[in-house]
Amino acid sequence: MVDKELASTAIRWFDENARDLPWRAPGVGAWAILVSEVMLQQTPVVRVLPAWRAWLARWPEPAALAADPPAEAIRMWGRLGYPRRALRLRGCAVAIVERHDGQVPTGLDELLALPGVGAYTARAVAAFAYGQRHPVVDTNVRRLVARAVAGEPDAGPATRPADLVATAELLPVDPARAARASAAFMELGALVCVARTPRCADCPLASMCAWRASGRTAPEGPTRRPQRYAGADRQVRGMLLAVLRETTGPVHRDRLDLVWDDDAQRARALAGLVDDGLVEPVGGSYVLAGDRILPVDRQPADRRVPGPRRAAGPEVGTERT
Repeated sequence: MVDKELASTAIRWFDENARDLPWRAPGVGAWAILVSEVMLQQTPVVRVLPAWRAWLARWPEPAALAADPPAEAIRMWGRLGYPRRALRLRGCAVAIVERHDGQVPTGLDELLALPGVGAYTARAVAAFAYGQRHPVVDTNVRRLVARAVAGEPDAGPATRPADLVATAELLPVDPARAARASAAFMELGALVCVARTPRCADCPLASMCAWRASGRTAPEGPTRRPQRYAGADRQVRGMLLAVLRETTGPVHRDRLDLVWDDDAQRARALAGLVDDGLVEPVGGSYVLAGDRILPVDRQPADRRVPGPRRAAGPEVGTERT
């Protein structure tokens, strides 16, 4: 059957070509895999590697993270981007301790019930941590399946139920082998069957790929419109958070005003951080969520804050690679 042959071929390729990533090592636990999956959302592997190692060194188990305030998770997240993920991870840790005795649950429904864990992350943990048979579908997998099976150049902007069904049909019956196939599909999509310049000559699935057989070409433009960073609210949010991360205790509004010279945009970014639960107002000052507030006479000396600027440069990558 072509579908099963596709999975077997992908697994053989993966066995020989997979990147040596620490969360794939034998014996890595479910908590470490959950952390990696949350960090890898919209963030390249090269940026996740040091953050993942530092996070697990500090919080090797959910109970360790649950015992610390949310502010520490936000600080540890650093410049990894999309810092609400830090709060989601801590929320997961608290729920795992309260509901599951500190152990990441094995059931898909229990994983889906964890705070901030969606369809992709729950299935990824079930497959990669527990060797279960679930379709693990991210952007790379959707694109690979759309091309190899449906003959389409791209899978569209969002995961649909049909994508889960199409991927599930490709998986071997054996759960452990199905999990291996899911990892192989993801790796092929990230490294070979990429969006703009697919490496069809190097693809082990080339001979059975419906899209290649059709002779159709990849879309000329980007499959998704890239998000602007320089001068956007995301940049201002990141700069405000950087000041708060580097300070223990309240930071007065006047100090935050030095970060960005557009008053309206700065106020909007700060209000967004508060609405997202990342920052809390304390009188005329602000602290990271759940930060321990020290008495005034015990506050650390202010660190130097850069003057108003509009620096460029992305906070995080948008491709999962």
